[in-house]
Amino acid sequence: MAILTMTTFVSLDGVMQAPGGPGEDTSGGFTHGGWFFPHVDAQFGEFITGIFSRATAFLLGRRTYEIFAGHWPRVTDPQDPVATKLNALPKYVATRTLERVEWNASTIIRDVVPEVRALKRKLDGELQVHGSAGLAQTLLEHGLVDEFNVATVPVVLGKGKRLFGTGTAPLGLELKRARTSAAGVVLATYRPAGAPKVGSFELAP
Repeated sequence: MAILTMTTFVSLDGVMQAPGGPGEDTSGGFTHGGWFFPHVDAQFGEFITGIFSRATAFLLGRRTYEIFAGHWPRVTDPQDPVATKLNALPKYVATRTLERVEWNASTIIRDVVPEVRALKRKLDGELQVHGSAGLAQTLLEHGLVDEFNVATVPVVLGKGKRLFGTGTAPLGLELKRARTSAAGVVLATYRPAGAPKVGSFELAP
């Protein structure tokens, strides 16, 4: 059985929209695309390489799939740790609009929740989600994420699609590991840990 891991780049105020470039996702009037790029360094590269080295298959939302499909097939270096995985391994695309997908080893899924549950039972290793803001909300709503890899950048964007959007079910998290890159990016891995624990600083009467 596979675990489902979600890898996300977020601003300090939780925005995950268009980290890689100005034209990546301008929906909602978002004008800060490319906010993550200036913070990429060798330590971030090691973090990402480690994640992709564990991949068995990928689960992507339509927009992320189209961005990846337009870029990674053009990266043909056999030593590239990201391109070699993305170009070769199975890719499952959650979409209601695409009729066909042409990138190698790609399959469309329509009914996300039961089909993802079936994939987790069928596969071994890691079924990895990268980006995919809309898909992420569905997976979170149904408790399908087993691990979060979150790269938090020291920038505040004020608006945009968030990893934990309005209506996200409350969730406690356990920190599995963390470090900070030279560029100030907090590279952390979390596991769900049930409902949030609560307490009080109030003095007893």
